[in-house]
Amino acid sequence: MRARTGAGRYARVLSTPHARALLLAEFPARLPIALNGLALVLFVRQHRDSYAAAGAVAAVFGAAVGLTGPLLGRLIDRHGVRQVVVPAAVAHGAAMGALVACGLAGAPLGALLALAVAAGGFLPPIGSISRSLWPRILREGGEAPELLSTALAIEGVLIELVFVTGPLLVAAIAALVDPGAALVLSPVLLLVGLVLFLVQPPVQTWVISAQASRSGALGALRSPGVRTLVLTTLPMGFCFGAMEVMLPAFCEEHGSRNLAGALLAAWAGGSAIGGLLYGARAWTGPAGERYARLALLLPLGYLPLAVAPSIAAMAPLVLLAGLCIAPTLTAGNQIAGAVAPDGAETEAYTWPITALVIGLAVGNVTTGAVVSASGWQAGALAAAGGAVAAAVLATLGRHTLEPRPLGLASG
Repeated sequence: MRARTGAGRYARVLSTPHARALLLAEFPARLPIALNGLALVLFVRQHRDSYAAAGAVAAVFGAAVGLTGPLLGRLIDRHGVRQVVVPAAVAHGAAMGALVACGLAGAPLGALLALAVAAGGFLPPIGSISRSLWPRILREGGEAPELLSTALAIEGVLIELVFVTGPLLVAAIAALVDPGAALVLSPVLLLVGLVLFLVQPPVQTWVISAQASRSGALGALRSPGVRTLVLTTLPMGFCFGAMEVMLPAFCEEHGSRNLAGALLAAWAGGSAIGGLLYGARAWTGPAGERYARLALLLPLGYLPLAVAPSIAAMAPLVLLAGLCIAPTLTAGNQIAGAVAPDGAETEAYTWPITALVIGLAVGNVTTGAVVSASGWQAGALAAAGGAVAAAVLATLGRHTLEPRPLGLASG
């Protein structure tokens, strides 16, 4: 009976064995993804006095995360979690530390770009690992497959809480010390989170599918639905990347660059609210149609941002702009797992993330140049344009997004 209400659905998922412990372990391990974008922009802007350079460094970091994510996901599908993420996390921390040291020493931009590529390339895909575990956690806990949408909504809310916490933490550190301190803290949090994450029973009993070694060169991209999600998420990521650069520029013009962290947190808070509402409902009907309808709502929140007259006015606007983010991404994640080829589930979850971070990277670098040339208003319009493109592509490709029966990925 509890699962018939929103609160009941959440209670059922969170009472499943290992669910809460896994979520708590994920939190510090996923904080770096929320710290690094804003911290890189503020760090490079402060030490090189250029939004274009700041956007470029953040962009190559994000692109590296995106490009290596599917490779790391494929290796995890074939060899297991611990064997891949531990060495990757150590390499990420070393590269991030070197980036901060070089930035403080006034190293050439090329050195910062190279180190950003290395740091991003080795960032483990913790979110994709966790998402691929949920079908097995629910199944072994005796819960209904239809609760998967709620479980993935909780994952979406978790990442939004991460994106609320991360920017606020960066803003505080930047004001009290230097943005570089946030970049040093980032790999420390990752390593602490991994220690907690890897000891969880669902991770320790990770199952390598017999089909994993036969996924071919395309891997998860053999699925038309995964390809549609990639194409749709690219401009969505562009929109979000534009916001990461536009909001600091907006705040700087209105008297306080460090308040960008508060606006980014409000934006993520709106997404978290939307995610909670999405997970509280038992959804019916074609998954592709639902995803397309959610994507169509996205642009409505971004078009008004270009006329915000003050930081106080921008805050509620960005909260409203965030409302559809988590529902759209959660719906896409559920579809990714449902349409994934056997043995390529973790990789399938990485591909939308790859598209998102590549879009973020392009949005960072493009909007950095746009803001430098034309001001923050042009950056806000660029963000809205990305949302419009995502809505169009989701609508055109919705017929490829219908899942297999039950929508479950193999553990």
